[in-house]
Amino acid sequence: MSLLIFHHSADADRDVYSAGKHQLPQRWAVLPKNINRITHLKQNTIAPAAAAVWAIVACVLWSTAFVAIKVGLAHSKPFSFAGIRFMLSGLILVPFWLGKVHRRDISIHSFKVIITVAVLQTFLLYGFFYFAMTLVSGAVASIIVGASPIVSAVVAHFACRDDKLHKTKVICMGLAGFGIVFVVLGTQPWRVGGIMDVAGICLLVCGSVVSTFGNIVVSKEKKNLHPVFLTSVQIFCGGLMLFFLSLPLEGQPEVTGLPVRFYFLLGWLSFLSAAAFSIWFYLLQHENIKVSELNMWKFLIPVFGATLSWIFLAEESPDLLTLCGMALVASAVWKFNR
Repeated sequence: MSLLIFHHSADADRDVYSAGKHQLPQRWAVLPKNINRITHLKQNTIAPAAAAVWAIVACVLWSTAFVAIKVGLAHSKPFSFAGIRFMLSGLILVPFWLGKVHRRDISIHSFKVIITVAVLQTFLLYGFFYFAMTLVSGAVASIIVGASPIVSAVVAHFACRDDKLHKTKVICMGLAGFGIVFVVLGTQPWRVGGIMDVAGICLLVCGSVVSTFGNIVVSKEKKNLHPVFLTSVQIFCGGLMLFFLSLPLEGQPEVTGLPVRFYFLLGWLSFLSAAAFSIWFYLLQHENIKVSELNMWKFLIPVFGATLSWIFLAEESPDLLTLCGMALVASAVWKFNR
């Protein structure tokens, strides 16, 4: 076979060269191009088992945030707390990309991508999230965030050509939708102050929508940006935006004289954001990873997040409606991921 591929007429090739084209015959160029494309696809994929393990690690890290944020908000205003957290997260990652990313690797397009992701994935998402956490319990927040894969599936259907809805997805979204209704009913919106819980849930859903758009932007930049560099810079820029927003809304933040527990939780939140987002962006940059399918692993977040809230927050305890909603959401995403 190799003899057939590389056998050619010397006269024909000499004619091509003498005609002023100064290039190899076309039949010679096709094979190397195909080989390069196949090699690139092979290098830019990840084994499903490895992707599952990394996705679970990221989700377990995120699930610990609800308790830490709820406790931290007792000592700090939401936007300043979020801003300081994410600026620290960005700085933590600098040593892991410094020297690996050079100025020539950063184009105007890359800068636009970083700012877009910072606005969607940090500023808007966590602006909604932190404000919502002042309105709802940590357990309810974790369950609503855990339903975000359903939101991701809908958004990805319209925004990604290769990530369309199908029958199973629609059934799962219906189940999860009923689950969210149970969670909302569990907050007793008819009682005094109940409307604030519903407002918090709406903010969390809005956060899920903008987060999905951020994931789509990252998934489309599979080859252009180092995932740790992208995480570090976008999360720092998003944190800076949140911090500047806090100044006119919340005044000068208090950063000294707070309990040691607050600084410990702030450090943990900064670390988990740096680690979880780096893992997530790393997975999204593989050719065989789809936004909606990766986000389905977030069903672990309500399971661990709500459980931790009920264990560590004395004012929170499970109720039947919330447990039913949690079960419906988890079963819907599990069914999709079978």
